[in-house]
Amino acid sequence: MRMIVLALALSGAPLAAYAQSAPAPVPAALNGDTPIETIVADPAGKAVIDKDMPDLQSHPSFEQFKAMSLRQLEPYSGGAITDALIAKVETDLAAAKKGQ
Repeated sequence: MRMIVLALALSGAPLAAYAQSAPAPVPAALNGDTPIETIVADPAGKAVIDKDMPDLQSHPSFEQFKAMSLRQLEPYSGGAITDALIAKVETDLAAAKKGQ
């Protein structure tokens, strides 16, 4: 394997051209179990998060928790994220996606 990598490196071809990565799966629906970064990457999802949880993306620890879902983050939120809030976000996400 090292010989192949060395041969590619010596050929002058960028190694990235040989790397194969699977595309990120697109969730069928955005919900409380979807990673937050996936929700905010979607324009409709971002609009819902901006409306329902306006301080979420500006939180100082956003980079540390963005890979978590709202349900995963709930126990660490000090009561800021509740089952009721997640239900509202899910309802708004479903309505936003339906309207697209």
